[in-house]
Amino acid sequence: MIDTLRALPEAEKETRFSPFERVAMMPTEARARFLDSLPPALREELDHWGGAARSAQGAPDGAWRVWLVMAGRGFGKTRAGAEWVLDQAEAPGRRIALVGATEDEARAVMVEGPSGLLACVGDGARPDWEPSLGRLTWPGGTVARLYSAANAEALRGPEHDFAWCDEVGKWASADAAWDNLMFGLRRGPHPQVLATTTPRATPLMRRIAALPGLVKTKGRTADNLALARSVVDHVTGLYGGTRLGRQELDGELIEDVEGSLWPRALIERCRLRGIGDSHLSRGGGGGDSHFSHGSDDSNATARESDCPLSARESDCPLALRRVVIGVDPPATAGGDACGIVVCGVGEDGIGYVLADATVAGLRPEGWARAVVRAAAAWDADRVVIETNQGGDMVESVLRSVDCLLPVRPARAVKGKAARAEPVAAWFEQGKAKLAGTFPALEDELAGMTIDGRYEGPGRSPDRADAMVWALTELLRERPVPRFAFL
Repeated sequence: MIDTLRALPEAEKETRFSPFERVAMMPTEARARFLDSLPPALREELDHWGGAARSAQGAPDGAWRVWLVMAGRGFGKTRAGAEWVLDQAEAPGRRIALVGATEDEARAVMVEGPSGLLACVGDGARPDWEPSLGRLTWPGGTVARLYSAANAEALRGPEHDFAWCDEVGKWASADAAWDNLMFGLRRGPHPQVLATTTPRATPLMRRIAALPGLVKTKGRTADNLALARSVVDHVTGLYGGTRLGRQELDGELIEDVEGSLWPRALIERCRLRGIGDSHLSRGGGGGDSHFSHGSDDSNATARESDCPLSARESDCPLALRRVVIGVDPPATAGGDACGIVVCGVGEDGIGYVLADATVAGLRPEGWARAVVRAAAAWDADRVVIETNQGGDMVESVLRSVDCLLPVRPARAVKGKAARAEPVAAWFEQGKAKLAGTFPALEDELAGMTIDGRYEGPGRSPDRADAMVWALTELLRERPVPRFAFL
């Protein structure tokens, strides 16, 4: 693993890793020479917070009012909060509020915890801790008091220079506690508040995230190299890509859109558990084939190699009768995303979303090659491509790359939401499922509404539309031919 980290660009190392971690990545001889060249004071600094802190854990520059650290569990939010409070406490006579979800949690985590104030104080001036009063007093006269967000009225009246609010996403009486705190945050020349939390889609979290002038720091569980890799790998394997994992591990604030065709709860209910890394076999195909679903990246780049066709190996059997690739081509020649989604119908008659191979920023021949690669990797029976934008030329572009590609052009006569509605109903009825996690696709699905609005990422739900085309081809009821007997 250390070799992989060493190969990262220097700019990424500076952003992701602390000075201590960057020194540890040096080759052994270079590290020894570097440490020998440092003055004793700097060598000692590497053993303290200045050397251990990642850049994302340091207080931002500028005259900010609210700093929000919204990150996954284990990122280092508590340590960042404690060190920031200790910095503020160095000046004499300040008043600091320490607000937790409950007073017990504030004491156990913010003060007495392994990353709390008492553990982080180091060789500096140690405060006098009075647990019965919930009060810390520094030799210079600075006082920090504990408050419970569940008792919002206790924050009515006291004035503070600074405040550290922990886990605001789980506060009871959240709005009242925050409002009372902010009314009292008026002491000193420039009062500031730091809020550290794993995100939850609560009204207060939405309010804070929308504050003008907010400084926001985001981070993931995996960013903390001090955590055991086995633990990170285990929880990522269990929850990675799911709504819960994106919230608790990746620190994403995930919300439901009103009137969504695919509410988040429906998406989670229709996810096939344990199939994320699975063997997918074609029924009647004369044996198993190694297929794999692609890992998504909502920030798809313009490289053709970004088409994710074999990101994972397979372990669980899922017999497929037929595989179809849906394609929603870009409206412009060189910019928008080309939705490419692979779906299959199993021997059980259920439609499965198997892979999201969407690419972005490519010219027509580029995305056409991505479609052809997906069709080859998945041994697709059919490629359904929307021809509203470009007409016959769209099919011609695909056939110019592979003249034998089994293409069926499709022309939309209804809007995206109207086409998607029956497919969403199949998910509701258990006739369609997600064979894995597809965060970028799922965000688009969650943004499509029954009244035709789109409130997801990007300008258009290209991935979602491609999925709709593929599943419609696989699952729609075809008319039964009638015979007249003479």
